[in-house]
Amino acid sequence: MTAPAQTRTTRSSADLIRAEEPVLAHNYHPLPVVVARAEGTWVEDVEGRRYLDMLAGYSALNFGHRHPALIEAAHAQLDRLTLTSRAFHNDRLAEFAERLAALTGLDMVLPMNTGAEAVESGIKVARKWAYDVKGVPADRATIVVAAENFHGRTTTIVSFSTDETARQGFGPFTPGFRIVPYNDLAALEAAVDETTAAVLLEPIQGEAGVLIPDEGYLAGVRELTRRKGCLFIADEIQSGLGRTGRTLAVEHESVVPDMLLLGKALGGGIVPVSAVVGGRDVLGVLRPGEHGSTFGGNPLAAAVGTAVVELLETGEFQRRAAELGVVLRGGLSALLGRGVVGFRARGLWAGVDIDPAVGTGREIGERLMREGVLVKDTHGSTIRLAPPLTITAEELTGALGALEKVLA
Repeated sequence: MTAPAQTRTTRSSADLIRAEEPVLAHNYHPLPVVVARAEGTWVEDVEGRRYLDMLAGYSALNFGHRHPALIEAAHAQLDRLTLTSRAFHNDRLAEFAERLAALTGLDMVLPMNTGAEAVESGIKVARKWAYDVKGVPADRATIVVAAENFHGRTTTIVSFSTDETARQGFGPFTPGFRIVPYNDLAALEAAVDETTAAVLLEPIQGEAGVLIPDEGYLAGVRELTRRKGCLFIADEIQSGLGRTGRTLAVEHESVVPDMLLLGKALGGGIVPVSAVVGGRDVLGVLRPGEHGSTFGGNPLAAAVGTAVVELLETGEFQRRAAELGVVLRGGLSALLGRGVVGFRARGLWAGVDIDPAVGTGREIGERLMREGVLVKDTHGSTIRLAPPLTITAEELTGALGALEKVLA
């Protein structure tokens, strides 16, 4: 994976990091690694050092860096057509929508670009459904969400965040949301009333540290929303598309929500692609002019998205995540009491709680970086592991060995 000398920047990692400081807004605190090339599960910095990617772009790179089938689809489409806007039809969008709807078992697709756009779109659709179908009085619709959620960082979305870092200094906030504890059906039931348009949840809370609800919780949410006459919106932007060993995390409880929010991996790590997928009785409330996106459903995105769906249709990546998830859980179990105080894992996704006496999540991430493994911290002493689903058992075992080393 060594790049030809003439294509590699002459600026060092340290120089490039310093150059960012005065010209980039400080909305991230990245690890001090400057990636220049990548392939599969590995990335390479500007000096040629190689690292195993155990984050996969927060699940945007479920199929690894530059997956051949996805790159081929993008290259082919670049030579034909990239954008028409939705003022005209394009020849790639119908197949993308048909195959994504079939993959998820739902009827209709609303194509967007980023995950946050999918969430915002889902909120709009739920409110429109509440007024047009449920009969909620105008401007009275409410949406119930879970504490410790992460659905994005737009103004409306941070209005119902419980993360003060995401909220402080960004008010006034959008009304119409009720926050209840995650994994608490009684609290959820108490919050739902005749004004409730929808319950919006992550089937597994990613940013909170890969929090997995009790068995039966998601099925309980589905039953409650049906009984109370409101929608269930599952935000599968991180948990979906193979990450947990199933196509969707809700499938672990055989749940079919009214709307699915998808993103990240849907663009194959090449272009931003997101979608709201739902029943015709729900997405059918939208009429021309009520919502839109110039780039949503563009031909390049549709071509890459279709290739992503094609990879998932085989079931190979879901099986890999399930089988290698056993290796991941086994390796983490062996570290309990040896620097790891707890972990939660499903498929190839884990939140690992580090003993604060050993180091913060950030410090562990920096130590792992020096060992050639890239992870990301969250919430103090927790690190997240979410490697590409193309990782081998040997690579995964090597990453766990590096974790054992830095904890010691």
